[in-house]
Amino acid sequence: MKFIFPKNYKLNRKILGFLDYRTAIIDLCLGVFLLLIIRAIISNLSTQIYVFIILFLPVLLFSILGTGGENIIDFTIYIIKFFKNRKVYFYEKKTDWNLNIKK
Repeated sequence: MKFIFPKNYKLNRKILGFLDYRTAIIDLCLGVFLLLIIRAIISNLSTQIYVFIILFLPVLLFSILGTGGENIIDFTIYIIKFFKNRKVYFYEKKTDWNLNIKK
């Protein structure tokens, strides 16, 4: 059996089929960093767990669910590019037809 794949198809290795490795590593680093900060500030273990879950769960859910099939890293890069080059995205070409309607 032969399979035909489009040229622009990228094979991304994923953990359990839904979370790519790059996002998982960044989430792990962020979780460890957040845990170290929480441990330095709060001494009660149960409060540490609650604060960690409250702060890290939205990031983890956003990483897993994503937006439109994109992972959190690519989405963040797109947002940064949008804010840096905002006028590129709002460019409107003015033609004679558009100018006649606005008069």
